[in-house]
Amino acid sequence: MKSIGDRYLADEYFEKNPTWDMEDSPWKAERVAQILDSEGIVPDNICEVGCGAGKVLESLATKYPNTEFRGYDIAPAASKFWEQIDHPHIRFSLGNFSVIDNNHYDVLLLLDVLEHVPDPHDFLSKVRERADYFIVHFPLDLSASSVLRESPLLLVRRKVGHIHYFTKGLALELLNECGLDVIESRYSGAAFNAPQASLRTRLAQIPRRVAYMLNKDWGVRLFGGETLMVLAKPK
Repeated sequence: MKSIGDRYLADEYFEKNPTWDMEDSPWKAERVAQILDSEGIVPDNICEVGCGAGKVLESLATKYPNTEFRGYDIAPAASKFWEQIDHPHIRFSLGNFSVIDNNHYDVLLLLDVLEHVPDPHDFLSKVRERADYFIVHFPLDLSASSVLRESPLLLVRRKVGHIHYFTKGLALELLNECGLDVIESRYSGAAFNAPQASLRTRLAQIPRRVAYMLNKDWGVRLFGGETLMVLAKPK
């Protein structure tokens, strides 16, 4: 029987997601930069665990030209994209970050990673002391709508490999349980401006906008469609 990680070590994920969601990378990088800038953080180095095609780091390198970047991913198929990135301040490595890298970083990026990890508590405990700051991006798959319909949860499980589902409260509680203090958390606005918003998502924008205007947290828990960007540091 295949383990959960086999989909990344083989080409299963790549076959279902041939662009490795590169279309979203500049958008994600922009939101990473926004949360760093809001706290006045100008890192000398940034490491991304689960960097995929590496395009987030490539985008960030234009914003922070003097910063050194490292990217790690366990998926051999992801490394095929790294050959397209020729930048003197970006280096990529194939393998398990917590095993093969002992360095300490100014900022560690975990963008759309924890929902894929079999044991996120164990993973975070291993990397918690590895950086001064953490930026974590959570897709908020769990909502009243997604639970009632169920098909959205099954879709992200089968297509992109989400095995954990989050609300804002559950995401923040996970970080707290794992010894991280949340400095700032903000919705990304994915419901209305994510590059790859589906037709179904766009059709749902009218009732979602109304609910968000009344109470953003309640609206997200009711209709979903959002993601959460969090800046945290070790306690």
